[in-house]
Amino acid sequence: MHLAFIETRSQAGISAPPVTVEVHLSAGLPAFQVVGVTDAASREIRSRVRSAIVSSHLKWPDFNITINLSPTEQVKQGARFDLPIAIGLLVASNQLPRETIEHREFLGELSLDGSLRPCHGALSATLSATDAKHMLCVAPDGAAQLASVPGSRILAATDLLSLCAALQAREPALVKPGSDPLAPTPHYPDLSQLRGQPFLCRALELAAAGGHHLLMCGPPGVGKTLAASVLPGLLPPLQPKTQQQIWLIRDLMGLPRVSGPTFRAPHHSSSIAALIGGTARATPGEISMAHGGVLFLDEVTEFPRAVLNQLRQPLESGDITVIRAQHQYRYPARFQLVAAMNPCPCGQADSEDGGCRCSPDIIRRYRQSVSGPLTDRIDLHVTLTKPPPEQLLSPPPERRLSAHLMQRIASVQAHQYERQGCLNRDLSGERALAVCALSATTRARFIEALASLSLSARSAHRRLRVARTLADLDGMEDVSMAHLNTALSFRETPTEVGGVKG
Repeated sequence: MHLAFIETRSQAGISAPPVTVEVHLSAGLPAFQVVGVTDAASREIRSRVRSAIVSSHLKWPDFNITINLSPTEQVKQGARFDLPIAIGLLVASNQLPRETIEHREFLGELSLDGSLRPCHGALSATLSATDAKHMLCVAPDGAAQLASVPGSRILAATDLLSLCAALQAREPALVKPGSDPLAPTPHYPDLSQLRGQPFLCRALELAAAGGHHLLMCGPPGVGKTLAASVLPGLLPPLQPKTQQQIWLIRDLMGLPRVSGPTFRAPHHSSSIAALIGGTARATPGEISMAHGGVLFLDEVTEFPRAVLNQLRQPLESGDITVIRAQHQYRYPARFQLVAAMNPCPCGQADSEDGGCRCSPDIIRRYRQSVSGPLTDRIDLHVTLTKPPPEQLLSPPPERRLSAHLMQRIASVQAHQYERQGCLNRDLSGERALAVCALSATTRARFIEALASLSLSARSAHRRLRVARTLADLDGMEDVSMAHLNTALSFRETPTEVGGVKG
C-alpha cells in the first residue's frame, strides 16, 4: 500500500482555504477514481493527469488508484488540482522522494503534453501559502507577479518533468521578487476638459475628498459622462489593503493588475448577477470590480428598478454576500457611486427653448424608476444646465488641473484617516455628530433646517458628512452653518421638473 499527501489550495471568493490531496495506491485491477469533486470534474482530471504523466516520460502507476480531495464538504472547481494530483501519484509510486513535497504547495493545470498552465486565483493562494510559510509551485506565466508578494517563495516550471527535476535540486531556483513590472495606472480625462461647469467641478472635488456618492441630472451633452470619467483621476493612491483586495478580485476574474482607483461603467441592460455578483460560481459583480474606485451608472433611469434596488445594502455596508446553490462568498464592494440621468425621456425638460414635449405622467414615471431609498443614500445631487458657448471655446489651462487637485484631496483624506480611521462618507451617525463639533447656535439652526425640509434621519446624517468634508477642504476643525447650508444645497435634484412634482 502506498500513500501520499500533497498540500494545495481551493478558491472560495477571494480567499484560498487549504486542501489536502490524498493519494492511495493499492493492489487490484488498475483503476483511477477521484473523489471529493463532481463526477464531470473527476473525469476531466483523470484524462489530463494520465496523459500528462505519460507524455512527460514518467511511469504511470498500474495500481488501483484512489484520489481524495479533503475536506470533501468544501466546494472545489477548476483544473487547479491537476498538478498536486500528478505530484501525489509520483510520490506514492516512489518516483519522487517524499522530502521533495515537505513545506511545499502545488497549484496548476496540466495540458496533455505535460506542460503547466496557470489558473485563476493564484494570488490568494500565494498569500495563504506565504502565511503558512510554504513554498508554492506554479506555472511560469504570472509567477513574477506572485513573487512580488512580500515573503513569498515561488517555484515555477514549464512542464511536469522540469518541475520534478527542480524539486530534487539541492537549491531550486526561485522566481525573483520584483522581477515583474509595476501594474499600470489607468489614464483618465483631466478636469480642465470640463468647461463651463464650475458648480460641477466643485461637486467633483467634494465627492473625491470625502468619498461621497454623486447624482447628476441635466440635459444631454452637458458633461455628465465626462465628469464621471474625470473623478477617478482626482482620487489619491489607494490604501495598501484596498489595493490588495482589488488585485485579488481581478486575479479571480482572470484580469491583469492595475494600480489606483478603477472605473466601471456597466450598461443599463446589466442583470442583477452582472451588477451585484452571481452566476453558477458566485463570481463578483461590477460593484466589487469597482471596489476602491468609481461605479458609473449612465442613464440610471434606464436601469431596471429591481437591479438598482440591489445597490442599497452594499452602499451602506461596503461589502456584498453572493449566495448560490453551493456557494456563499463575501466580496468587498466599497465603491463610489456616480449616477447620471436626464430630466425627462427627451432630455429637454426646463430647457430655455421649451423643446420638451413629454407629458407630466411620462416625466413622473421616468423619474420614479429610481427609488427614493436609493436616492436618499446619495450624498450629492447636482442639477446641470447647458454651459455658455464662449466658455466651451475658451483656451485650455497651461497645467493639468486633476494632478494639482489630487494632491490637495490626498492631504484632506489623510487627515480624515488620521482623525477617524475612515473617510467622511463612512462615518456613523453618532460619530458624524462628534467630529462635526457643532456649536449650540449652529445645532439649533440645523435642526430648524431639517424640520423645514422634512429630511430623513439618514439624509440628515449625510448632510453632516458632506458639511464635515467642506470644513476639511477649508482647513477648519469645526463645522459652521455656512458649511451646513452648502451641504443642504446638495440635498436633491429639483422635485419639480416640467411642472410635475417628483
